Amino acid sequence: MSTGAVESGVRVSGGPAVPAPRHESATVFAAVVVVGVALLVVSVAVTVTFGPADLSVRDVYAVIGAHWGIGSSGLTALQDGIVWQLRLPRTLLAAVCGAGLALCGAIMQSLLRNPLADPFVLGISSGASTGAVLVAILGIGGGAVSLSMGAFGGAVLAFATVIALAAGAGGGTARVILAGVAGTQLFSAVTSFIVMSSANAEQTRGVLFWLLGSLSGADWTDVMVCGAITSFGIIVCLLMSSSLDAFTFGNSAASSLGVSVRRVRFLLLTVTALITASLVSAAGAIGFVGLVLPHAARLLVGPRHGRLLPATILVGAVFMVWVDAVARTLFAPQEIPVGVVTALVGVPAFALILFRMRGSQ
Repeated sequence: MSTGAVESGVRVSGGPAVPAPRHESATVFAAVVVVGVALLVVSVAVTVTFGPADLSVRDVYAVIGAHWGIGSSGLTALQDGIVWQLRLPRTLLAAVCGAGLALCGAIMQSLLRNPLADPFVLGISSGASTGAVLVAILGIGGGAVSLSMGAFGGAVLAFATVIALAAGAGGGTARVILAGVAGTQLFSAVTSFIVMSSANAEQTRGVLFWLLGSLSGADWTDVMVCGAITSFGIIVCLLMSSSLDAFTFGNSAASSLGVSVRRVRFLLLTVTALITASLVSAAGAIGFVGLVLPHAARLLVGPRHGRLLPATILVGAVFMVWVDAVARTLFAPQEIPVGVVTALVGVPAFALILFRMRGSQ
């Protein structure tokens, strides 16, 4: 098999290579990127004005302008803090979480050649939650271990457990998914045990709400840390996009095309665990983003990863910005966990994608 096969089209599992008309697909991809970036900017600009506080759109942008050195807002310190310390970092973190989780889902689906793979299904999110809870409630590390480091350790341990279970069962992508389900339940149970046995009532309420996915505690530190880690992961994954195309044909074909299968898989899975851990430590376990949105992006730009990954990132960012806006305004001042909203939206959307995939076969 030559590299031309990868460049001219991608084989759909169980079917022939699908040609990729270069001029048409390039035009569609450019349009998706332009529209996606515009939608993301508009989404952030609009949703930052949402909230239960009595602040007009003019007030919100006066505060932002004042912090950028453009005039003075004329508002109180409390009103300034609501916009600059609460709404804006929360909205930006939502965009980062959506981009990162969607990217991780696309990478894992490609590496494992399974459309059901994502950090939540494979137990990485549950493991990261366990690591974060160990640090937050039990104080593991005596303050030397941060929440993000604990979450990363838990994510790596969870994924190693899943891979070991799958290998012990004979390997194969189907067994990886089944092992992921088992790993998810295991680490969720461990997390629940820690919370119920060691946390007080106030900690229990806060942790359980956070485990369902919550951006209510977002601050500028979270935005910078998660943004830096996710940006690093995006760069690495984009540089590996051609190798991911080769993985579509299977490990043997990828190896014959000159891809170092073990090295690339180890690198990308480590990056995926790192991104997931950082996002879970800041926002809790948010499901269905990495499962559904890569499929939506494939419908827009096709399966080639040089185009799929940027589209997935943009779709994920826009999606999470609006999900968070709904979560904090639908029943204001009471807030819905973000993970609840993603599940309510994600399950029907995933069902539609499955039906469309069935109809195209």
